[in-house]
Amino acid sequence: MPNQNLSKRFQSGYLRDLLALTAGGLFTLAFSPFDHAALAPLALILLFAGWRYATPLRGLWRGYLFGLGSFGTGVSWVYVSIHDYGHASALAAGTLTALFCAFWSLFPALAGWLAVLCRANRSLLGLPLIWVLVEYFRGVLLLNGFPWLLGAYSQLHTPLAGYIPLVGAYGTGLLLALSATLVVAMLHQPEQRRWQGGGLIMIWLVGGVLQTVTWTQSIGKPLSVALIQGNIPQDQKWLPENQLKTMTMYKDLTARHWGTDIIVWPESAIPAYLSEVEGFYLFPLQTEAGQHHSDLIVSLPVEGDNAHEMYNSVLTLGRHRGIFSKNHLLPFGEYMPWQPVSGYILNKLDIRLGNFTPGGNAQPLLKAGGYPFITSICYEDAFGDANIVGLPEAAYLVNVTNDGWFGNSIEPHQHLQIAQMRAIETGRFMLRATNTGVTAVIAPDGSLSAKAEPFTTTVLTSNITPMGGMTPYARIGDWPVVLGLLIGFLVWLVYWRVVFKPIESR
Repeated sequence: MPNQNLSKRFQSGYLRDLLALTAGGLFTLAFSPFDHAALAPLALILLFAGWRYATPLRGLWRGYLFGLGSFGTGVSWVYVSIHDYGHASALAAGTLTALFCAFWSLFPALAGWLAVLCRANRSLLGLPLIWVLVEYFRGVLLLNGFPWLLGAYSQLHTPLAGYIPLVGAYGTGLLLALSATLVVAMLHQPEQRRWQGGGLIMIWLVGGVLQTVTWTQSIGKPLSVALIQGNIPQDQKWLPENQLKTMTMYKDLTARHWGTDIIVWPESAIPAYLSEVEGFYLFPLQTEAGQHHSDLIVSLPVEGDNAHEMYNSVLTLGRHRGIFSKNHLLPFGEYMPWQPVSGYILNKLDIRLGNFTPGGNAQPLLKAGGYPFITSICYEDAFGDANIVGLPEAAYLVNVTNDGWFGNSIEPHQHLQIAQMRAIETGRFMLRATNTGVTAVIAPDGSLSAKAEPFTTTVLTSNITPMGGMTPYARIGDWPVVLGLLIGFLVWLVYWRVVFKPIESR
């Protein structure tokens, strides 16, 4: 009989391990382009239930399996950039992709270990607090942050989206995790289902009501916009023989839309340094833009005063001339952390990556269409705090990016979803111009006002309204929210050790 019980426990343990791995895969399906938002809370329910009666090591293992399931399916597109465009061998690209996914899987593993160790795995508040604090550590603090697959991004079209203008991605992620925790508690504590179910209903009901609140308002007449999607294959983009052809194409597409208030080109649309094209190419564009009362936003690399400096920049031409250089760089893509080890390894694998210089925090806002705007270049739109700097002066957001690095994978769709979050947080339109897709105009509520078909050479035209005012999140950003979560966790931890644990042990 004891052996039979042990066998059942063994099988049950491995079944929960398998459920954790499966839950990770389901979690990815909650995000774009799949958009099955209900799978995010379901995945967390399966994971949190697997942690409820686990040991610390088992909690760590199940968290790691969840990470392998989610990152292994959700960010495996990194293989495309390493192999197809980084020119690494299939073996090297596969190995680096596996290591990449395995590394980020350590964070849900850390959350599981901490949850069981602190006995938060049976707590309504402790577990969601640990989950979101670990998400923040991964998304912002480590290696310049990797805020991909944050639970809140999957909820842009559910009642939880009502909380986004108040508390941003991490505060909304807490409510998602709390919802999953309440469901798990209801399954294990039937005598308390009434108030736990009431709390769950209240979270989602209040979120739905908040979705009806308008936090910002129009401050001017609509502006006409044209977003140019060049659709230059990444492996052709920087070939010298294609340089003039590419610049001619962008110039011709722009000429058809002179008179539009704002025209935007994608990231590094000009495959040359500023010093190489300023005289014969940019100056005529500046003149034409001014003559037609248009403002043109272009992107290109800029050499610094120092021979070792290179910036990924956006330049405005026309009525308002200005320049902005990317500040939040992508680790291993635009700068090399953990030197000299990372550089040595990549050199051995014959992988060459960019080495840019950050533009700095004190850059003034660019201006187009008569209004200042917040600029983000590619990966920068993944950081909420970086996209509220300049509010309330900024009337809209502009993101230029080049997701051509990831081919026809799910990454461009995930990236668009992240940009939609920034529009909701700030209560402003976002103009998102990309090389291969997904080019879009995003409304302040996160919906798509206009969207171009990926992998086509096209110009997306639409209108936006300059917006004023501030959402609560735009006033406070992430730090106060996360600090509140940290204080809440410490208070909970003290209560458990000083008050609850002595009572439980009597």
